[in-house]
Amino acid sequence: MGRLEGKVALVTGSGRGIGRAVAITMAREGAAVVVNDLGTGIGGDGQDASVAQLVVDEITAAGGKATANTESITDHAAAGRMVEQAIDTFGRIDIVVNVAGILRDRMIFNMSEEEWDAVSAVHLNGSFNTVKHAAVVFRQQRSGRFINFSSVSAWGSPGQPNYGAAKYGILGLTAVLANSMNRYGVTSNAILPYAATRMIDSTPRAQKVLEETGKLPSELAAGTEGDPFNVAPMVAYLATDEAQGINGQFFGVHGTQIQLYSHWEAAAAVKAEARWDPKALAEIFGETLGSHLELPEQQVVPGRDRPQRGTAVWQQDPSQWVALGPGVEVWTRTRYFDAKGQGA
Repeated sequence: MGRLEGKVALVTGSGRGIGRAVAITMAREGAAVVVNDLGTGIGGDGQDASVAQLVVDEITAAGGKATANTESITDHAAAGRMVEQAIDTFGRIDIVVNVAGILRDRMIFNMSEEEWDAVSAVHLNGSFNTVKHAAVVFRQQRSGRFINFSSVSAWGSPGQPNYGAAKYGILGLTAVLANSMNRYGVTSNAILPYAATRMIDSTPRAQKVLEETGKLPSELAAGTEGDPFNVAPMVAYLATDEAQGINGQFFGVHGTQIQLYSHWEAAAAVKAEARWDPKALAEIFGETLGSHLELPEQQVVPGRDRPQRGTAVWQQDPSQWVALGPGVEVWTRTRYFDAKGQGA
């Protein structure tokens, strides 16, 4: 028996890529799945109902339970109907996974209002729409799981002001859900994934791969670090009863590596007995708060054309990893700082 036996999940954007992998993995673990996908292009254009249905057919052919939904998560009422469809078809809803997304990349000085609004509508507004309607049910039944997809682009990807801002907003939404819904037995967590999907295919680097191999990165992903199915097990685990104690956390999943991201917290502080003035701040800032103004280290993420900002120490210093058993290692920031003599 799978770990999600008897559960019902709504997975948005599950016709392709990571969403598809999540839907199939959850079905393999016993969950009944509402496969939501509008079937649009990477920029949100067009519509193809067969995209969601193909995943449903794949799940049912393997003996699982699934139904297709081809409405848009940007439509608040349609998101409500998705939740209703889960209940009408399978009798309940236990899990909402927000994966759906589009890209309209451009530098901030070239971005149009429409490009900003379109991406925000899918990622941030769409996530609100689904969780709003599901939260009503989860509150009544006093159980439920929210798993929202964010991105390391939230750390400051230059050509993605709309996408990065929306993905950072999703982290805030996830934290709010965690704090407001935990009293009802509901958890909320976020995933910051890496996988070779259509979004990676849209980058200039992907075009170089196409020129060299005749295939796009997503077509070469199966069995590699970029396989979307690498992301799905962590999502499925967070949806289980065993994960009840995990709430308000942000997890990176990159190949077979899972990272726990730290939350927003003070890095340094300075105080005075009286109100500050600009002159006094200028005199002391450099040697106090100014000495801590370090952006996270940049790291090159496969498929991206510019370095992304994020904690890269775990990649750069293999000696800081500790073996837990055959084929399994762990790294923590505290251990790294201790080893470097910088305190815990």
